[in-house]
Amino acid sequence: MSPISAAIILVTVLATSFLSGIFGMAGGIIFMGVLAALVPVATAMIIHGTVQMVANGYRAYLWREHIDWTIFRRYALGSVAAIGLLFALSWRPDKQMVYLMLGLVTLLVWLPKSVADLNIQKRFQAEGAGFVVQALNTVAGVAGPLMDQFFVNTAMTRHQIVATKAVTQVLAHFVKIIFWSVPVIMASGIKMLPPAWLILAAVPLSMLGTTLGGKVLDRMSDVNFKRGMKYLVTAVGVVLLIRAAGWL
Repeated sequence: MSPISAAIILVTVLATSFLSGIFGMAGGIIFMGVLAALVPVATAMIIHGTVQMVANGYRAYLWREHIDWTIFRRYALGSVAAIGLLFALSWRPDKQMVYLMLGLVTLLVWLPKSVADLNIQKRFQAEGAGFVVQALNTVAGVAGPLMDQFFVNTAMTRHQIVATKAVTQVLAHFVKIIFWSVPVIMASGIKMLPPAWLILAAVPLSMLGTTLGGKVLDRMSDVNFKRGMKYLVTAVGVVLLIRAAGWL
């Protein structure tokens, strides 16, 4: 990995962790898009998963009193089923497919309530979210906009949404790391994994960005939080779809 690529990745970690600290998502999508442009897909997934797991873990710690642990436990049940299916199929997309999936995922923020009345607080929906979000996050790298659809119609506050989503994504990214690391290690050994120094440098930056984003979150209203999240994610998705088409 070149010094320029490493520098871009570290700056992106700080900026995207700041965004995710505010909205609980969006930052991860941008980070995945940048990584896919700089390094092979497997390397991108491993770096992204490690940094995002730490960032989400720290975010969950900051807002730990707001976590809905009942929802998390139900979400985890669905995740277990998805994990078994993913390892059985063992399918991994190429770079262009990753861009396409990322772009399409962002458009889910515009899914009308009349089409799918999603609410993670309702019966069986947390389990369903665990299954589909875990599967998509593992193969595409990010599933934040899909996860958001399960929260946008709840009675939860912005702090509860960010905190609960964060703890579910710790699990999602941990699985992603294992899923993409295993074939790399089996084929080439641990020497082909991302350099440890890059991860060690990225971790404090992700924590700093998360902390700064949290300060902004405190000053937002619940209405502005949900509206801003929708338009930000859509803008990112348009760029990713253009990239998937080869126009950028």
